[in-house]
Amino acid sequence: MSGRITLMGCEVDNLTMEETLGKVEGFIQSGRPHQHVVVNVDKLVKASRDPGLRGIINECALINADGMPVVWASRLLGKPLKERVAGVDLFEALMARAGDKGWRVFLLGAREEVVRAVKDTYERKYPKLQICGYRNGYWKGEEEEAQVAAQVRDSRADLLFVAISSPKKEQFLGRWQADMKIPFAMGVGGTFDVAIGKVKRAPVWMQKSGLEWFYRFLQEPRRMFRRYFIDDMAFIWLFIKEAARR
Repeated sequence: MSGRITLMGCEVDNLTMEETLGKVEGFIQSGRPHQHVVVNVDKLVKASRDPGLRGIINECALINADGMPVVWASRLLGKPLKERVAGVDLFEALMARAGDKGWRVFLLGAREEVVRAVKDTYERKYPKLQICGYRNGYWKGEEEEAQVAAQVRDSRADLLFVAISSPKKEQFLGRWQADMKIPFAMGVGGTFDVAIGKVKRAPVWMQKSGLEWFYRFLQEPRRMFRRYFIDDMAFIWLFIKEAARR
């Protein structure tokens, strides 16, 4: 795909939000399966340690940068990305467009009460929206996972949103997307919690200044401490190494 750059071993499409939405529409019109992923600081760190995850990311049909530190790093490394395309914003835009265009949506992930609340919330918000199936994100073993994939395939959805943690959602889609044949499948992480107000989104000024992660940490400090203050610190070292290579 033209306009794709490489950052710290992962490829990223240099697209605006509107250009991204145009790509998704083309995928749906084609009817062929496509996998989407966003890369942020946490994903780049995980991919640097997991060649399998890095391979899944780089084989995706569409890869967006979700996180201002990634955008800033691209500029400092001389490969400037046009803008951040946040997964939660892309999810919202696609749900609205699905209501307008009659695209069928499958919601997969989170706890049962959360995914059901997402379904109810967006059916009220967009009365023409077709949610053709939903399921929680908890299953055990290969046999049950195969049943989940079959349920998604049989729904004949145009859009699949997978709200489970990384790298599990990327691995699930890497294993099953070709079989499920969903024109556009997107991992959305904790977006379902944000969509129903269970987790609050940072103010716009914090999003633009790269502090959205800190706002998230303040809401769930015990859960997010290790990710933000231990694991993701490796991003600084990844950036230094790439800058030194250049």
